[in-house]
Amino acid sequence: MKYLESETFIGDAECSDDAVKPTQQLEQRLKKLLGEVSTLPSDASIEQRLKPLLESGYIMLDLDRLEEAWEITRPTLDQAISAGLWLQAVEACDILYQTGRDDALRALAHGIWLGVTFPIEPGLSVAMLQHLVDETPDNSDGAAVAAATAGYIADMRTEGPDREELKFFTNQLMGQVARRHSQVEEQEIFDFWVERMELDDPSKFLPRLAQVLDIINEDGWWFDRDELRDQIPADQ
Repeated sequence: MKYLESETFIGDAECSDDAVKPTQQLEQRLKKLLGEVSTLPSDASIEQRLKPLLESGYIMLDLDRLEEAWEITRPTLDQAISAGLWLQAVEACDILYQTGRDDALRALAHGIWLGVTFPIEPGLSVAMLQHLVDETPDNSDGAAVAAATAGYIADMRTEGPDREELKFFTNQLMGQVARRHSQVEEQEIFDFWVERMELDDPSKFLPRLAQVLDIINEDGWWFDRDELRDQIPADQ
């Protein structure tokens, strides 16, 4: 749940300010991580190399060193995809999106595609979809489709306490989108809105999400999706 942007998931902090790490502490942690990267043995796995790099990218975001965050993270996306490390690939896309650079939305679209296509940490997949909701106008159907997909992932990919927590979050997200989109406030009207928008049928809203991602990536995708689809686990 660490990826989600909501006061619900801050944890035991008394206020959001308590969750902000001091700059000096972040700088020290970043220096340590970059030192680890430079001293990794030649036989270190790609996963071992990506872990400190991605954490460094997130810290650079916190330090508002956005250009550096992009530069250190962009190569990790290709490396993660080549190694079939889908969680790390989506984390890379998350960092790239949060830099706010010209290609940030394209990075978000890539991360959403990967996070929906592959069975990674569902909290991260939902967080990427939440970013899309935040990026879309109030009257956009794209936000509704993203919220519906988030609910679908929470329902299909989580169990136990995490399932209830993520389901609550995605239900709240859907309610927020319904209010933005059509001023929906009552449960009966909400149910009608979901049915009218076909947000209760994955065979309808998932292809619409794909169309939204294609529009965002009109200049082309950074990877071959057909090639990656061949790597989808057989039991998914």
